[in-house]
Order: sequence, then structure tokens, then C-alpha cells
Amino acid sequence: MASTPKQPEPAVVRQQADVRGRLPFGDTQDFADATRGLIARREPNAVTADDGTVVWDNDTYAFLKGDAPDSVNPSLWRQSQLVAEQGLFEVVEGIYQVRGFDLSNITFVEGDSGVVVIDPLLGTETAAAALALYRQHRGERRVTGVIYTHSHVDHFAGVKGVTTQDDVDAGRVPVLAPSGFLEHAVSENVYAGTAMGRRAAYMYGAALARGPQGSVGAGLGQTTSTGTVTLIPPTVEIHTTGQEETVDGIRMVFQMAPDTEAPSEMLIYFPAFRALCTAEDATHTLHNLLTLRGAVVRDPHSWAHYLTEAIDLFGDKTDVAFASHHWPTWGQERVVQFLGIQRDLYAYLHDQSLRLINKGWTGAEIAEHLQLPPALENAWSTHGYYGSVSHNLKAIYQRYMGWFDGNPAHLWQHTPVEQGKRYVDFMGGADAVVAKARESFAAGDYRWVAEVLGHVVFAQPDHAAARDLLADTFEQLGYGAENGTWRNFYLSGTTELRDGQFGTPTVAAAPDIIANLSPRMLFDAIAVQVDGPKAWNENLSIDIALTDTGDRYRLRLANGALTYSGAPQKGDADVTLTATAKSLPVLASGQVTPEALAEVGIRVDGDASVLGTLAAVLDPGDPDFPIVTP
Repeated sequence: MASTPKQPEPAVVRQQADVRGRLPFGDTQDFADATRGLIARREPNAVTADDGTVVWDNDTYAFLKGDAPDSVNPSLWRQSQLVAEQGLFEVVEGIYQVRGFDLSNITFVEGDSGVVVIDPLLGTETAAAALALYRQHRGERRVTGVIYTHSHVDHFAGVKGVTTQDDVDAGRVPVLAPSGFLEHAVSENVYAGTAMGRRAAYMYGAALARGPQGSVGAGLGQTTSTGTVTLIPPTVEIHTTGQEETVDGIRMVFQMAPDTEAPSEMLIYFPAFRALCTAEDATHTLHNLLTLRGAVVRDPHSWAHYLTEAIDLFGDKTDVAFASHHWPTWGQERVVQFLGIQRDLYAYLHDQSLRLINKGWTGAEIAEHLQLPPALENAWSTHGYYGSVSHNLKAIYQRYMGWFDGNPAHLWQHTPVEQGKRYVDFMGGADAVVAKARESFAAGDYRWVAEVLGHVVFAQPDHAAARDLLADTFEQLGYGAENGTWRNFYLSGTTELRDGQFGTPTVAAAPDIIANLSPRMLFDAIAVQVDGPKAWNENLSIDIALTDTGDRYRLRLANGALTYSGAPQKGDADVTLTATAKSLPVLASGQVTPEALAEVGIRVDGDASVLGTLAAVLDPGDPDFPIVTP
């Protein structure tokens, strides 16, 4: 049974009042833009899978009305009201978006004979529901093309809800994506996919009830759907800025923007519509430079550069800018202003961080003291609803300087559990720490309470008073957070402490993702599962001969490491697998008996027991590991 949330403390209530008085809530332009062009809503807007499981329900955010309660930062409440708007919207005549059907938007561009789909959401069920709503009001137009703007799963994984592999293979539906898309789309969801997926469960509030004391949204979108993840590889790659493609009579001019919001990303200009798709490089929030679920640190310097380039290339001929999240911006002057503010935001964070780094400041110090200029602070689109100034500044420090801040005291620290034991002992024992923490809690110093009680919980996980007070502390920090993902992390931590661990609802490493691993990526994915100490004394070799490509690989397990080579090797391996590249991903399942391999057309020659030896030392990740407890 889920625990009952507690009320906001006076310190949080005072903070919310300060936010109401400080920010320009009288500016309602975003509300006009978020509802402009509304054609129809889907009512009710619960989307189900074939077995009846609800994979998306935007109606659960119906409580987002009126003024913000004291349990929600008023700025985040405002953003959530805007993002929860759902339905089919006209961007301009011929371009339509369905918003509020998933974390991201899906866009439909009408061509000569059908419709081109941009970024088909996270799951097939929500994508199919969005397409159905579009067709209900715009006619039964067939899908004549698909575009992935970038390599994040919420922008491609619903593709089989709008088209089929057969139509793509037959050439009826081209799939366009930026260069490097497939490698990044697959690797990000596999190599560290288990850990990232687990943290994403906290980031998007998977275990939280929807409501003023629970989940109100993630800032970029309300949350992630939990439907079927799919992937159809691109058939047309976009390599260079200025490259033009025409699909179904729709002329498109592309701008490459690698290593910005995604390692593989592009913007799209539609000359006939005077419309610019900014992908996820310009939305109505400060975005992540390092997402809390984990990723490679993004490059704010390049991000700012590409937004400048977008202004230079398209600014004087664009009447509307739309993105794969949030709502469009109309009017040539407003578009340029919006892009410029977003550009200045990332440039300021980058340049000021480096200025202070070169004065000896650490990431934590920069994050605590650096403030945005008033003009940026007063622009709603710069607020940290998804990324935050605080964790983005730490990310910039990490990008340039790494994890070490130069202080030798931080060079070889104890693990959190060992630190916790020693801190608690130094501070007079767990009970004494909790007693002092109660005083800090009453004073509203929640950051300090979280710090000291974290040590107690890691030193003595069963200390009930520490767990309870830490849960209360995370709850208050969540109530005060302007950032949607910070709120979700804090409240998810509260849930873990009060109710126990909860699962991870969305598994990005779905069969379609695994099926598109290249052989080398597949071998890497297996290698990171090897339990090194368990494999110290194993020494084996496996040859893999691919009949469809002619490639041959030698895998070798020795010294606890699985390595591979595509160069010719001397001598015979212990066992040889003869297969097609398409059948090879079965190895990722661990089902490597000769019988299981034969079912997918893989021939085994040599000592088949070697495969069992390899399988026995694999140690898959734990998708439900704890985060706020040891």
C-alpha cells in the first residue's frame, strides 16, 4: 500500500510565495501559443496496448488547473499546464502536430499524395493513436515518409505505429535520419541501457501518483509512455548542412547539428511552408547538458553555434518554428528572438563556466554561484524545467575537467557506505545525527538534512527514524523544485524510502533495438556483461562467420575480458558459428545451446560447450537496483 504524502513545510510555502512574486506570471503568450491552431482533442485520451494495458493517459493530469498549490513550484506548475495541452494542432496549413500523446510531439507534413511523419513518439500505441486522430480530421492519407530528427528513443521508437518494415523495404516509405543515427540510437539504449533505464524511472516519476503532491510532469513532456519500442533503420542519411531531399513533393533543407541535444541531430527547413523544425535544439526550457538518467555530456558551445547558424540560414525566411517538444513560435521576429535567447543561454553557461574554471572554481562552486542575466531569467523558455542551471554547470565542468576537482582530499575517497559509517561515528551515532537533523529540517535546511541523513541510511539502512526523516526531506525538496525531473527524483526517493523499491516500466533495449546492433556493437554489448573475476581463469575462442556479408570475427575470452578482431587469425577457434548478421543478435539473449542457435539458422561446429562456458560468466544488469539506499 502506498504511503500518504505529507503537506509542504512553512519554508517551502515561503519559497513558493517568493517565486509567485518574482517571475512574470502576467506574461501569458505561451498559453496563447500552446492552444493556437487546435483542431480537436482526443477524449478520453487514454491509450491502451492490445492486451488492454494502459500505456498512456494524459487525462490523469486534469488536476493541472488554476493556481499552483503550495506543494508545487508555481513555475513548474505553469509549465506543466502548458505541456499537458493535448490534441491535433495546425502549425501552418499543411503542417500539423499531435501533442500530449507522449513525452514528445509527432508532426505530420502533408505532401502530394500522403503525409510525412516527423518523430513518431516513444511507442507504437501512442504513435498509432496520434495518426488516427490526424486522419480523423485530415483524411485517410497514407504515410509516404518518416523522419527521425535525432537518435533519442522518444523520437523514433513508435515508428511501427505509423508504417511497416515491408513498406520501407519496398521503397514505398523512405526513412530519413542524420548521419550516425543508427549507431547512437542503438548504443545509447544497450551499453549502459539498464542503468540509464533505471534512473529514467526516477527521472520521469514512474512510481509516483499523478497529483499536486506527486507527478505533475517532467518539464519537457509530462512523462514517458510505456508501450512497444520499435525501430526501422533509416534508408536515407543526411550528411551535410544544406543537403536537400524531396519526399512526396515536400522539399526539405537540412542543417546538421551533431553533439548538441543528441550526438546525431538535425534541423529541417520547409521552404514551401516558411517553417523551421528545430528538433530538440530549441524548446521552451533550458535543456539538459547531462541528463539525470545518464549520458555523454553534451557540448553547449556547439549548441550555441548551431543555433546561430540556424538564424543565419533560415531566420529571415521563417514564419514559424516548431519542435519535437512543446509548442510552436509564430512570427519572423519572434522566431529569431526565440532562437537567439536559446543560443545566448547555452553560450552564457558555457563561456562563464570556463571563465570561472580558469580562476580555479570547481563545478559545485560554479553551480552554486553563477546566475543568468536578468533578460534570460525573465524569459520563460530559459527556465530549468528539464535541464537546470545547477546540474548543467556541473556537466560543463565535467566535460572539460572530469570528475576530479583538483583537491587531493577528493582523489581517493571512501565509498558511500564506508563514508556513512565513519561520518555517523564521528557525529556521535545515528540517533544523535537524526536528532540534529530534525532541528535542521525544522529550520528548512533540507539540503543539509539530505546530506547528513544520506550517510546514516547508507551506514545503517534499517534505521527507521533516519529513513523516515530523509523521506520527508526529499519530499520537501521535491515540492520546491522548479525542475520537473528534480521533483521526480526527489519524490521517487521518498517512495523508495517509504514504500520500498519499484520497477522500471520502460525497457529501451527492446528486440528491435537489439536486432539492429552491428556485429561489433553486439560483441561490445556482450563484453560489458562479462563477470570479470568469475572469468579470470577461462580461456576460450569463438569464430563467427557471416554468410551474408562475408565477414569473419574471432572472439576471445581471456584474463576476464572478451575481445574480438575482424582480421584473419591463425589456427582454429574452439568453436565456429556460421550465421547471418540478422540471426546473430540471439547471442545477446544468452540462449546459446546448439538447439537454440539452430532454431534461428546458426550452425555450430567444434566444441559447443565453449558457448555454455561463456554464457555462465555473463552477468546481466539489474533493472530494479536501489538508488537512495545501498
